Amino acid sequence: MFNPFDLETMLSTQDFKTTTCVLCFSGGQDSTTLALWAKRAFKQTHLLGFDYDQKHAIELTQAHTIARILELPYKVLHLSYLQEISASSLFAHTPHALNTPHPQALNLPSSFVPNRNALFSTLAHAYAFSLGAQAVLLGVSMQDYSGYFDCRQDFLESLQMSLNLGAFGKEGGIALLAPLMFATKAQEFQLAHALGGLELILEQTHTCYAGVRQKRHDYGYGCGACPACQLRQQGYIKFSKGLV
Repeated sequence: MFNPFDLETMLSTQDFKTTTCVLCFSGGQDSTTLALWAKRAFKQTHLLGFDYDQKHAIELTQAHTIARILELPYKVLHLSYLQEISASSLFAHTPHALNTPHPQALNLPSSFVPNRNALFSTLAHAYAFSLGAQAVLLGVSMQDYSGYFDCRQDFLESLQMSLNLGAFGKEGGIALLAPLMFATKAQEFQLAHALGGLELILEQTHTCYAGVRQKRHDYGYGCGACPACQLRQQGYIKFSKGLV
């Protein structure tokens, strides 16, 4: 959807006014920008977060704060077992360093968590099923991703079909939507600004993989060195210069 990304189309769409959605919510820039938009675009929005003993657990604290500010219901699922069966530098207790190759996939960064988005999407689909919701929203993007295969459109289309076949016995049922799939970080800042939520993004969201919240930059908080901070910084520079 929204391919290519178009700000006016995002702001003017009326397609979801009678629709309820579940939004996979981390408290980061992507999912918070999506929450700002979903609150305006959907009849009801339910936020669903995941505690997988991530190194940057501060994002959960910020997610609670943002959910309260936006006055949206927020539920957290605890998935600490994930680090028992997987490897990633994002886990709190890991020997792997950030900004290094993944030990099992040298073409990917160590921050990759195998099948994380598949797991999150599956749980969100189950939650949507129980709520009678028609859509699951994910803040993934093919434009500013770190090479993660589970941030691609073909992956989500395949997963949507499989989940609906399992839950409804047919391809239709609950849509997996990624409205920011073709948006850059600069365009996300632009969208947040148009929705009146730029200051919320800069002051409250957390993206830094290292969990640093003591350093405030023009683009928000973070270490300034991890891949997530670098993407966010580059996007803000382009946004601030009007290069969107």
